[in-house]
Amino acid sequence: MKYWLSAIAVITFVLVTAHSARAQEEITLIAPGIIQAPIEQLIPAFEAKTGRKVKATFGAVVASKQQVIHGEPFDVPLVEVPYDAEVIASGNVVAGSATPLANVSVGVAVRKGAPKPDISTPEAIKRMLLAAKSIAYPDPNPTGAASGISTTEALKSLGIFEQLQPKTKLTQGGARAMALVSSGEVEIGMTFLPGMTDPGIDIVGLLPRDVSPPTIVIGFVSSHAKDPAAAKELLTYLSSPEAAVTYKAQKFQPGR
Repeated sequence: MKYWLSAIAVITFVLVTAHSARAQEEITLIAPGIIQAPIEQLIPAFEAKTGRKVKATFGAVVASKQQVIHGEPFDVPLVEVPYDAEVIASGNVVAGSATPLANVSVGVAVRKGAPKPDISTPEAIKRMLLAAKSIAYPDPNPTGAASGISTTEALKSLGIFEQLQPKTKLTQGGARAMALVSSGEVEIGMTFLPGMTDPGIDIVGLLPRDVSPPTIVIGFVSSHAKDPAAAKELLTYLSSPEAAVTYKAQKFQPGR
């Protein structure tokens, strides 16, 4: 009897110790701030499901990309296209682990109740912006705001970037751009769709793909991952159907 009790005690100890060790494992993740909201919602569910802990760090798109290129030891780096090519070239990620997680698009907003302009074609967008008295969008510098970068690239592709400068207000973040629209200080505001939450605006719609392609976030297993299997497990979860529900709720689209 004593033998069996001792054996059970040993087995219990081993199982508890193994579980505790697994629970204490920490997966480190770095990502651009653009995807912070859905990732922060997904991490607790992953931790509860697997017993693994995740430490996430978020930053400006260019700065976080540079951290990966410089070989800082994160287990799971998330980067935006087209920066995925740079991080692969650096050798600091496992190229074959590239996993598209979600994409987000630039939207156009006007003050609540104002007429909604036509943004269905490149020519219609050019007419709208050239006719507008003022526009606002996030400053792409010095932090490299992803929505500001995408909006600037769209305006340059339309060939009207320089013409718009006298009436453009650059803001610190999309929320501030939307606040200017809501207050009537500017006529047209642009930022990524998840940032369009101000109750004083109406969302006109998304810029067409041929004007502003969606910004895609891709995840990798780091070449420096402490536990590549654990890193892969997190990446798989972040690209799962369960995660897709969270992305959609945050106004992202899953995958590419």
